[in-house]
Amino acid sequence: MNENHDIRPSPDALLEEARREHRGKLKIFIGAAPGVGKTYSMLRAAQARKKEGVDVVVGIVETHQRSETDALSEGLESISRQTISYRGIDFQEMDIDAILRRKPRLVLVDELAHSNITGARHPKRYQDVMELLDAGIDVYSTLNVQHIESLNDIVARITGVTVRETIPDNIVQTADSIELIDLTPEELLQRLKEGKVYIPEQARLAMNRFFTPGNLTALRELALRQAAERVDEQMASYMRSHAITGPWPTSDRVMVCIAGDGQASALVRTAKRSAERRQQSSWLTLYIETHHHAALPEAVRRDIAQALHLSESLGGETITVASEDIPGEILRIARERNVSVIIIGKSQRSTWSKLSRPSVASSVLDMGGGFDILVMNAGETKRRPTTNGDIQTPGTWFTRIQWPAYVQATMVVIFASAIAWGVARIADLPTLSMIYLIGILLISVDRGFRVSAYASILSFLAFDFLFTEPRYSLIIQRHEDFLTLTFFLVVAVAISLIGDRLQRQIHVTQRNAERTQALYDFNKAIAAVAALDEIVQTVVRHMASSLKARVVLLLPQGERLEVGAACPPETRLDTASNAAMDWAWRHGRPAGFGSDTLPGAPYYGLPLRSGNETVGVLAVRPNEGNNLSPDQLHFLTSMASQSAIAIERTKLVTDIAQSRLQTETERLRASLLSSISHDLRTPLVAILGATTSLRDYWDKFDDKSRRDLFSTIEDEADRLNRFVQNLLDMTQLVSGGLAPKRQPIDVQDLIGSALTKLRKQLGERPLRLSIPDDLLSIDGDLSILERVFVNVIDNACKYAPNDQPISINARREANYIRLTITDRGPGIPEEEYERVFDMFYRVKVGSTPSSGAGLGLAICRGFIEAHGGRIAAQPGPDGVGTQIVIRLPVVK
Repeated sequence: MNENHDIRPSPDALLEEARREHRGKLKIFIGAAPGVGKTYSMLRAAQARKKEGVDVVVGIVETHQRSETDALSEGLESISRQTISYRGIDFQEMDIDAILRRKPRLVLVDELAHSNITGARHPKRYQDVMELLDAGIDVYSTLNVQHIESLNDIVARITGVTVRETIPDNIVQTADSIELIDLTPEELLQRLKEGKVYIPEQARLAMNRFFTPGNLTALRELALRQAAERVDEQMASYMRSHAITGPWPTSDRVMVCIAGDGQASALVRTAKRSAERRQQSSWLTLYIETHHHAALPEAVRRDIAQALHLSESLGGETITVASEDIPGEILRIARERNVSVIIIGKSQRSTWSKLSRPSVASSVLDMGGGFDILVMNAGETKRRPTTNGDIQTPGTWFTRIQWPAYVQATMVVIFASAIAWGVARIADLPTLSMIYLIGILLISVDRGFRVSAYASILSFLAFDFLFTEPRYSLIIQRHEDFLTLTFFLVVAVAISLIGDRLQRQIHVTQRNAERTQALYDFNKAIAAVAALDEIVQTVVRHMASSLKARVVLLLPQGERLEVGAACPPETRLDTASNAAMDWAWRHGRPAGFGSDTLPGAPYYGLPLRSGNETVGVLAVRPNEGNNLSPDQLHFLTSMASQSAIAIERTKLVTDIAQSRLQTETERLRASLLSSISHDLRTPLVAILGATTSLRDYWDKFDDKSRRDLFSTIEDEADRLNRFVQNLLDMTQLVSGGLAPKRQPIDVQDLIGSALTKLRKQLGERPLRLSIPDDLLSIDGDLSILERVFVNVIDNACKYAPNDQPISINARREANYIRLTITDRGPGIPEEEYERVFDMFYRVKVGSTPSSGAGLGLAICRGFIEAHGGRIAAQPGPDGVGTQIVIRLPVVK
């Protein structure tokens, strides 16, 4: 490789720089948690820029009434906020248009992840910032690490709190600079205690929930890593755009290069230890496939695949590329990845190899200026085995010769000689030599170098024997013929080498393309399914098809493994294989056939690891009964990694669903207890008060007062009875024990019965009924449907003013009777039309929820759907009040 080759900047990096020249600059002040001082630091930086003469304005800054922060905002011009009304309440948001008209050089925009109120131009504040940047205005903003989208689930698992307001990762990645505002957990907790973050009561709750020392330490580590990764990205981008080849020694990064010389695994372990000694620096393993890779014995390729798998299991990154220039490719990747230390093994070479060409290690040493290069001697290397894994022994060469290939080469030479003999009278010797060269080229591309070299020598002899003077003799008399034959042989050998290299490159390219396509198809398939059963079926089906093997995927169930899926479906593991799979699961390392642990088992077990957890085990048995080839092992490892991620994804979804279910259960339990404590206690208190008054002051009450007290007892007892009935109804619905006794029901009778039960609630309220006499009967249970209409009409009485009418209409629609109950009360907000049918949900009237347990409409929906009908809420006909629409099937 020429060390002084032309190095040019990356076109993509230059285009990105050109795009940024016309945009504003974004600086993000990032912190681990609220209260670390992001806004304070942003304001202090803005004051410094103002002193430099920069035009700085405040777009929106939330000081949270902290005196130090308020003091720093003094002297900075502030753009008036925009007032947006939502649900009758005025909200203050940043006025983008005012900022664009003002056109400052720098604007401060606090809380980058903030969600704007409905009615603003953009739903998210970061979108406002993007518009300001596109207008050429620089922006300073603040962000907590838990608001970054890719970290959202990690933060939820650490803190138990799911952050709803997030921003895409690319917003952080496009920031021109990031300033980490760091504060130790102890200092932040002290600020909380001093009331500098929240008011005392909020601070106490926060310290018991989110702001625990463990949570803050974990969030701090996330913030530090995020900042470090962004700095590393910026450095790599700068190097690409300025054609800097590196390395830049900002941090140690180790790269180990492996080959099929028996040292691969030892070198990987050396790289791991070297990275650990360099304070846990990152490291990677590089393998370069040349045209010789396809011809390597199976045992050698297996050694390479095992070393790559070992690297991944030890936490390293693996890279496999195809190239013929090994030293040049090593240095190219090292510069691209900003590697500082290169580790290469010293291989055992023959005397001829040492004389004919320099070793890879010496070439890298000569050209690798700027790198620390360690050439390791891992001890005595293994003798290279043959294809079947046995060490080569004398006397077996005859059986290894590819006789059909040599016979084919002989036939091609004979055919070329026949053609040359036919045109010899009209062509000279150089022209005849072209006929042989074409045949040699075809042989080299199809059969490789050895066979094409044989064809070259055979063509040389045939050419000399048939076409040079004296003919039919190997003697060469003329100097011109000798030169022609010599150059012919040199060109023939060169063509053999080129054709052989082309053949191997085509083979490598095809193999890589097939592997890439298979991985793409596999990833596409598992990305399209969400359920765990579907994922495991997809995994075994694709692996069985790609590897031509029997595949079983086992998943942990408590303290043991259970078969999740198998291909073919009837596949079962024997006792030895089950023991190997169990060992692989418990130890996180391969076991079974072809491994170092329980190799007598017929199946090879590969653990599916996601992070530090083993989420399953793959059991693979090739149909031919042979060992998995190194390429198959590497391919299997890649697919296993993707499978583990997919399975872990479903587990996370399940965990989130369970967490939500638990949260909902707790909410329902709290609502139920609140409802019972209120809705049971209120009528009981009234009944107890009335009965106590009657007992203690009977003689002091006249007849009317006694009747009123008895009426109170009756009303409250009726109210209590309805509440208990609602609880019983809901229990029936939840348990699935509701079984309607269907019979034809006249609609007028149904509505009349419900109104009779509600005569006290209706009082003197006007009613408007529109029910045709010829309306078909409803198919349903009278007692159940009666409770539905009692609940709905009772709700209308509660919310509508006493002087406003309640309208009840009925008409037929196809195979249904459509009934509407309309009131002229305050109505239901549009976004709550569906939620009013949830258990324990109560619509707010003003600033407080309405009375009642919030069970009535939920029970109504359950009863109606049990009859095959539907119920929905919508605004009244003229937009006033609420209309409940019920559809029930007619008698068929």
